Amino acid sequence: MILTITLNPLLERRLFFDSVELGKSNRSSREIFYAGGKGINVSRQLNFLGTQNSAFTFLGGNNGKVLRHCLTQDKIDFSVVSAKSETRTADLIIEEKNNRVSTFFGMNSHIISDEASEFKNKLEKMIQNCSIVVFAGSSPCKETDDIFPFGIELANKHDKISILDTYGTHLNDSIAAAPTVIHNNVEEVERSLNVSLRDEKEKLNFLQELYSRNIKLIFLTDGANPIYASKFNFHYKIMPPHVQALDSTGSGDAFVAGIAYGLENALVFNEFVKIAAALGAASATMIETCEVSTNQMESYAGQVEVVTIGKKMKIINDAPNY
Repeated sequence: MILTITLNPLLERRLFFDSVELGKSNRSSREIFYAGGKGINVSRQLNFLGTQNSAFTFLGGNNGKVLRHCLTQDKIDFSVVSAKSETRTADLIIEEKNNRVSTFFGMNSHIISDEASEFKNKLEKMIQNCSIVVFAGSSPCKETDDIFPFGIELANKHDKISILDTYGTHLNDSIAAAPTVIHNNVEEVERSLNVSLRDEKEKLNFLQELYSRNIKLIFLTDGANPIYASKFNFHYKIMPPHVQALDSTGSGDAFVAGIAYGLENALVFNEFVKIAAALGAASATMIETCEVSTNQMESYAGQVEVVTIGKKMKIINDAPNY
């Protein structure tokens, strides 16, 4: 079972318009509420792949009640720690005629120390009962900054696979805890760690640096550009499918779901990276976040190309001879 951790969940209000005229009154044709946050998105995509998972997060206030209802509607299994602070919100303005989506984020929640401590206490028990734990999304405040490093250390202690997909001030401490897998968006890494990843050489050097810190699998995505990856210090360039993107929000989360899905099902590297890249690309073509079907995934996976950079891994035939 895969456990996803979201420290900064998001209640999305999606307003649909034919088109929007700035500076004028615009009336929405319909409105829906949607559960967001990176770990929650990963859980949703795993559901579409038929993979058992559970989401763990903070929820607070009236927004938290509405988000709880959205999670239930989406049939996402979840557990929460109640917070006094309101769960954050975002308004998504969707212009259907122009195929354009604009997002306006509200303020982060503020989690108090007692709530963060309760979260860590529950997390310790939950990690023992999962096979893979995904730590995804931002940290809303300083009181939650140590939760991902704490959880990664627990996963290592209990011999669980940990996948990290985060950014911000706690990224370096989270990397130092040595997760099994790291996924990052290039822009988020540059901003969070004050490093340059402008060209292939810089990206490969960064992969080497993370490997020296005991990270076994690393993935650097950059929108429609090639994905750079490493597996035990063997480097790869992954060419994603060419798509007409509608809303790339959540594409990275769909990618992470593909990695988790592959590891959970013991797929070989070249197979599950194609699945991950296909999920990320397909999700970008949809208004819905991380709702890619298996059929859609398979249709894109055949378009993904995986190229080895530098030294190649030797394949040893260890099958018994009779």
